[in-house]
Amino acid sequence: EPFVADEYIERLAWRTPGGGSRGGEAFDPKRLLEEFVNHIQELQVMDERIQRKVEKLEQQCQKEAKEFAKKVQELQKSNQVAFQHFQELDEHISYVATKVCHLGDQLEGVNTPRQRAVEAQKLMKYFNEFLDGELKSDVFTNSEKIKEAADIIQKLHLIAQELPFDRFSEVKSKIASKYHDLECQLIQEFTSAQRRGEISRMREVAAVLLHFKGYSHCVDVYIKQCQEGAFLRNDVFEDAAILCQRVNKQVGEVFSNPETVLAKLIQNIFEVKLQSYVKDQLEEHRKSDAEQYLKNLYDLYTRTTNLSSKLMEFNLGTDKQTFLSKLIKSIFISYLENYIEVEIGYLKSRSAMILQRYYDSKNHQKRSIGTGGIQDLKERIRQRTNLPLGPSIDTHGETFLSQEVVVNLLQETKQAFERCHRLSDPSDLPKNAFRIFSMLVEFLCTEHIDYALETGLAGIPSSDSKNANLYFLDVVHQANTIFHLFDKQFNDHLMPLISSSPKLSECLQKKKDIIEQMEVKLDMGIDRTLNCMIGQMKHILAAEQKKTDFKPEDENNVLIQYTNACVKVCGYVRKQVEKIRNSMDGKNVDTVLMELGVRFHRLIYEHLQQYSYSCMGGMLAICDVAEYRKCAKDFKIALVLQLFDTLHALCNLLVVAPDNLKQVCSGEQLANLDKNILHSFVQLRVDYRSARLARHFS
Repeated sequence: EPFVADEYIERLAWRTPGGGSRGGEAFDPKRLLEEFVNHIQELQVMDERIQRKVEKLEQQCQKEAKEFAKKVQELQKSNQVAFQHFQELDEHISYVATKVCHLGDQLEGVNTPRQRAVEAQKLMKYFNEFLDGELKSDVFTNSEKIKEAADIIQKLHLIAQELPFDRFSEVKSKIASKYHDLECQLIQEFTSAQRRGEISRMREVAAVLLHFKGYSHCVDVYIKQCQEGAFLRNDVFEDAAILCQRVNKQVGEVFSNPETVLAKLIQNIFEVKLQSYVKDQLEEHRKSDAEQYLKNLYDLYTRTTNLSSKLMEFNLGTDKQTFLSKLIKSIFISYLENYIEVEIGYLKSRSAMILQRYYDSKNHQKRSIGTGGIQDLKERIRQRTNLPLGPSIDTHGETFLSQEVVVNLLQETKQAFERCHRLSDPSDLPKNAFRIFSMLVEFLCTEHIDYALETGLAGIPSSDSKNANLYFLDVVHQANTIFHLFDKQFNDHLMPLISSSPKLSECLQKKKDIIEQMEVKLDMGIDRTLNCMIGQMKHILAAEQKKTDFKPEDENNVLIQYTNACVKVCGYVRKQVEKIRNSMDGKNVDTVLMELGVRFHRLIYEHLQQYSYSCMGGMLAICDVAEYRKCAKDFKIALVLQLFDTLHALCNLLVVAPDNLKQVCSGEQLANLDKNILHSFVQLRVDYRSARLARHFS
């Protein structure tokens, strides 16, 4: 702890008798001063003693520092001497090493020719044995020394090739025969070792055969034996994958070039096993059953490419992707060349059969839809005049649209798109996908939907028909549902195949054209259907509305709230509104209901202007219009409701007191109407002349 003078003085005073209040003793300053003086003297003596000790230690330290410095200098001198000795020794060692290396080179220069001479002498000795026609050496007679014999015969074979044929033909043939025999023995030995599973012996024999011409035959034997018993199950692709995986682990332990051997095995599997299997599976159905042929082709090609993906894990050389692609192409090229023609032919016949089966189930003979100048002229006249040209066809409520047919056609096309994606060359993919899409448009849109629209249009009765059955809205509903499915397939299955090609704009234009054609016919059919609805309302009003309804004989005895014609018309309108809501979706519902509502309003407006109204009849007319307005609320269209609100306000002119007529005409709902309209309604009152109501509009 650090020295604190105040605390030290306090402790000293506390220990001194009379220095404080300890034990109740009185404070004695003399005694405390005496104690302080004595203590200061003791501290001075102690300081002198410590100072002498410090001086002594400093002297001793200086002496030892000098001795240490002297010793370090001596050690530095010794180190310099040792370093000089080390340099001399290193130079001497380098000199000796140089001499040793030179001596080694000299010895090697002498020994290498000697070894070559010895080896040449041995080869000459063995050559003489072949020349004499009798092989006496142990290396040729002892079967256990086949490795040494193979090395010798391989060298002799190379030498024999350099000798002139005319003088050494016999010995050359003997060496070649022995070369061939040893090669066969080695291959047989390799085969036996492979059957026994002796990897080390296989590796040893393969290393010897590496310098022989028959090395490739050794690899062929290995590949052949690897496949024995490997393809026993029905799944040749799974068997091939398992085999390659097993061989991949083993081939590196046997051969010095494992990637080449494995690649050759894979090539053999593709060109022999797989090609044979594919041919058997496809040729059986190629001409007799296009559906099964296409399914098999897609399945086999998919499984082959999947196998190729698994084999990519192995080391097969530098460009294994190209190698495997060529193998796949060699198997399927004859089938892929004309794939799209088979696909289109099958799709065409299959789609036609699906449609024909449907029409046959309906006992319907499909009529041809006319084309050409006359038909185009009729179409233009019908669009502009809304006249039903040609005989009306009674479809008996049949729409001739089937979701089952559509699902079948879309399913066939979906499978065709999947096959097209897998089997088409990337450069041909957009073009092939467009051809499949064209088939879908032809059979789904033209032959099915468009035909149903044409038949539906022909089945719409004229607007003056009584009790007409209106089935065209059912056609609209089903066509709308079907086209949603068509659009979904376009986006889900066609777009990915053509999205980055020029065919995209062509497909989009084709789709746009077919939509526009159908929309024209749908609009035309809906327009004519609305006319029929209005015509039906006219028939109801003509049959049910009586002149006495609005000018009763007994003004005081009117018991009904609204007329029978109003009840029937409102009931009919509500049914049609519900039918329109069920048949359409989105903004189309509001658009069609608005059009129907406007026409409905015009019909009631014109209908009301055909009658004269007494005071009670005017009240009944107001009640009818109120009911019509309530019916208009079901449309949920602001404009339609506004029109009937205005009509209701106009009907008030039929009952208002003559003096209040001008005030009512300037009311909020009628102020913006033309005076002629207001005047025309006032003219319908029976008291128009007697009450001189014309003066209000002069």
